[in-house]
Amino acid sequence: MDPQTSGEARRQRLQALGLNSADAEATFDRVAKVAATVTGAPLAMVNFINDQTQMFRGMYVPRAPDASPDERTSADAGITFDLSNSAAREAPGDYGFCPHVVAQGAQLALDDVLDYPRFAGNPLVNDMGVRSYLGTPLRDNSGMILGTLCVADTSPRQWDAQTKELMEDLAQTLVSEFRLRDSLLAQQQELFAVFDGAPFPIMLTEGPRHLMRYANGRQAVVFGLGRQYLPGPEELPALRNAGVFQAMDSAFHSGQPITHRTSLATAEHGGYQEFDFLCTPVRTSPRAPISGILTVAMNAATVSDPHAFSVNVQQQFERLGSGGNPAPFPGQP
Repeated sequence: MDPQTSGEARRQRLQALGLNSADAEATFDRVAKVAATVTGAPLAMVNFINDQTQMFRGMYVPRAPDASPDERTSADAGITFDLSNSAAREAPGDYGFCPHVVAQGAQLALDDVLDYPRFAGNPLVNDMGVRSYLGTPLRDNSGMILGTLCVADTSPRQWDAQTKELMEDLAQTLVSEFRLRDSLLAQQQELFAVFDGAPFPIMLTEGPRHLMRYANGRQAVVFGLGRQYLPGPEELPALRNAGVFQAMDSAFHSGQPITHRTSLATAEHGGYQEFDFLCTPVRTSPRAPISGILTVAMNAATVSDPHAFSVNVQQQFERLGSGGNPAPFPGQP
């Protein structure tokens, strides 16, 4: 298989872009809504596909009259999603029609899926009543296929040339989003270079599962180094048992910096030391959703004002979203 479309290559690329999860994202939900609106289809998705899982970070279905704000459903009961449930936003890697779009690297239009024997028994037909489908490859700024922009209906319908072209154009609009993420990724590496010189342990985790994104040298020496993109609580059990990841949970869900004081035996000295763990929610821009937690461990005497330090950390990440350059942290030349 072409490495540009291999699941492993996509997984690595999606991880780098912060897209390798089924977390809902407003940007992609809006694109899905536009796709549903312009095609008149009752279901639309922005679907990212790695080597094992499909992740619907963007999804739109019309809301039923009696649905709660977090529930939407098509007029036909064949398509129903609770969008407040993250499980509804992911599927196995071989489910449905989108994997075929990625594999062939071209748009797939099915006017009536029952006319295609190779799709007989497809779970989208049996479980959700889908009868027609239009999927368009979703390419990043390097040309790699990351998934699909797709729409589906519970009735057979003809996808005309104009509709197909509209979907191609709409998929193309997301290239700028991927280019922006690449730019922020490059600037983030500059910020990591600043962190590398910090005199205290620093780690950055991603998402609600606290996937290990980055750790500086002091983190590795004092607490150990978790494997990248694996859940921090599993990789660093000593910090988990000391309540550090519980504090990080609070920071992630509240959006507020949390300070957690605890005593830990360190790999560096062996004996117990008292640390203040400053857990700061990070965003790539002031209005962006929280993407992760930056956790800094220090002795109480290291920083006189932990809150000011947390604000400084958040401002560093927001500077990236504005194209600014990171500044040195306290304690660095």
